[in-house]
Amino acid sequence: MKKNGGFIPGIKPGYETNLFIDNVISRITFPGAIFIAVIAILPSIASALGVNNTFAHFYGGTSLLILVGVVLDTLQQIESHLLMRHYDGLMKTGRVKGRSAVGVEGYDQSAI
Repeated sequence: MKKNGGFIPGIKPGYETNLFIDNVISRITFPGAIFIAVIAILPSIASALGVNNTFAHFYGGTSLLILVGVVLDTLQQIESHLLMRHYDGLMKTGRVKGRSAVGVEGYDQSAI
């Protein structure tokens, strides 16, 4: 940050910036680590609840993380294709719900 002249408004440069960034990263990392831990033990929990062992291990853990990643990537590709083509026929607004409007040159943002 120092080389590029960047700063965080309201935070003094140096050690206080270091503490602020460390605090923010800790707040983001902790819930993510808990989520991944739950995903990792989900097959064991499902097996204990009586779900077929093969089914529980097939849809748990790593495969579930990969599945979510693929779905998110597919939704992003669909959204970018719709924005590129200015296509409003598939959905009312022409973009995936829950996504912020991305400025496209020549695209009327007031229609969103």
